[in-house]
Amino acid sequence: MKCRVPGLLMLAVGVLVVTVATLDAHDLFLKPFAFFVTPESDARLRILNGTFEKSENAIARNRLRDLSVVGPAGIAHPDTSAWSDKGDTSVFVFRTGAAGTYVVGASTLPRTLRLDAKAFNEYLASDGVTDMLDARKRSNEMNTPSHERYSKHVKTVIQVGDARTPGFDAVLNYPAEIVPLDNPYATKVGGVVRARVLVDGRPVANQLVIAGGRTPTGARLPVSNVRSGPDGVARVAIGSPGYWYIKFIHMVPVTGDSVNYESKWATLTFQVR
Repeated sequence: MKCRVPGLLMLAVGVLVVTVATLDAHDLFLKPFAFFVTPESDARLRILNGTFEKSENAIARNRLRDLSVVGPAGIAHPDTSAWSDKGDTSVFVFRTGAAGTYVVGASTLPRTLRLDAKAFNEYLASDGVTDMLDARKRSNEMNTPSHERYSKHVKTVIQVGDARTPGFDAVLNYPAEIVPLDNPYATKVGGVVRARVLVDGRPVANQLVIAGGRTPTGARLPVSNVRSGPDGVARVAIGSPGYWYIKFIHMVPVTGDSVNYESKWATLTFQVR
C-alpha cells in the first residue's frame, strides 16, 4: 500500500497558505495608473483588493453602493458600466474635464465573514484593529469566534493639469470616510496632510490611523501609526515623495443582531512629488 502522507501534507500546506493569504489580503484601495493626468482625457484607476501592491480578486460592480467623481464642475455619479470586474483587479475609467484637483470615491455594500477565535485575533493584530483586540482581552473573549459585518469605502485624490482647486475635501457621506483637509498636491515633503476620520458622518476621536505606501522607485515607505484628535483629525507627516495611502478600520461589538461585530473600513490615496 502506497503512503499518501506527502500528498496530504502538501494539501494541508496549500490550505494553510490560502488561509494565510486570505487573512493578509484585507485592504481595498483606489490606485490610479497615474495620479497626474491631463484635462479632457481618460483617467484609469485600479481597485486593489488585497494590498497596496497587489489585488487578490476583483470587486464586482454589483457590490457598489456608490461611485462618485468630484471635480471643478461638481459631483458626478458615473454609470457602473465604467467599472470592469474581470480578472483579479477591477478597473474604473472616467473622463476628466477642466484642470483641477479631483476626488474619486467608491463605497461597497456590507458583507459578512465568520472566523474562528484564533484567526480573528490574528486579523485584528495584523490589520491594525488593536483597540478591539485589547477589548477582547479585557472582557475575556479571546476564545470567542467572530461573525463580522464589514463594508469598505475608498477614495483617491488626482491632480488634473496644473490648477489646484477646492473640492479635495469633499465629504461623500460614506459610512466610513477619510477627508483630507490639506490638498496633497499643494503639500511638500516635510509637510503634513491633515485627514479627518468620519464614521456615519461624525468625527471619531482616538481612532488609529495608518499611513504608508511606496517611493517613486518602488521601495516601501515607512509605515506610521497616528491617532485622531478630539476633532477626528489625524496629522500624517509626509517624509518622502511617493504614492501614499492613509487608512483606518473602525470596529464595534454588536448585540441583538445576526453578527457580533461590525467594521467600517476607509482608505485614501494620493501622490506627493
